[in-house]
Amino acid sequence: MVSDVHGNARDLARAGEGADALICLGDLVLFLDYADHSRGIFPDLFGAENAGRLVELRTARRFEEARELGARLWGGIDADRASVIEKAVRKQYAEMFAAFPTPTYATYGNVDMPSLWPEYAGPGTTVLDGERVEIGGWTFGFVGGGLRTPMRTPYEISDEEYAAKIEAVGEVDVLCTHIPPEVPELVYDTVARRFERGSRALLDAIRRTRPRYSLFGHVHQPLTRRMRIGATECVNVGHFAGTGKPWALEW
Repeated sequence: MVSDVHGNARDLARAGEGADALICLGDLVLFLDYADHSRGIFPDLFGAENAGRLVELRTARRFEEARELGARLWGGIDADRASVIEKAVRKQYAEMFAAFPTPTYATYGNVDMPSLWPEYAGPGTTVLDGERVEIGGWTFGFVGGGLRTPMRTPYEISDEEYAAKIEAVGEVDVLCTHIPPEVPELVYDTVARRFERGSRALLDAIRRTRPRYSLFGHVHQPLTRRMRIGATECVNVGHFAGTGKPWALEW
């Protein structure tokens, strides 16, 4: 089980060793590395110094200034912004999807571009979003993407659309999402020093349907990685880009 891969293809290629299946909870793309400002699409285009400035503004929640900085930098590039980003994302996706073992079950993160996934997901990779699948006799439900934020990442959707996908999944043994339930200890990032967006609909579904596990990522350095909500074990499976270590679920 991995989440927030953010360009770590080297470790991803080994993540499924010894497992019956690999589950990926999204965020394959590395746009900007908050720990290493030289890595990602943004510094490749604009340099590590500008990447560091952007991280500084975002960490201080000065989102309007961050957008103004981005607009100035993009204004100096002749090519269309969308096409430049898509080209860079395609390069990363080719590497990431080639590293997936068979079988892999995956859903989108908030920085992913779902429209491109069908081009790169091979026959051994099953992509699910608002859907269920049986693995080893247990039912797994998958809900991808994130909720809308001032960051305006590529795959952010409305609370209503997200809740509909949670509802479509229904009762499962393991509920797999990119973002966590809306619990302060699970959504606070201790390094970015901010509360990320969690889902109230997901929290309500956990309380109502009582899955064995709720598994997620999104928050890279959470205040709490693991806690119980009623009968459900809630686990942040980890910032795979930083640790290179998958989280194992055994039953």
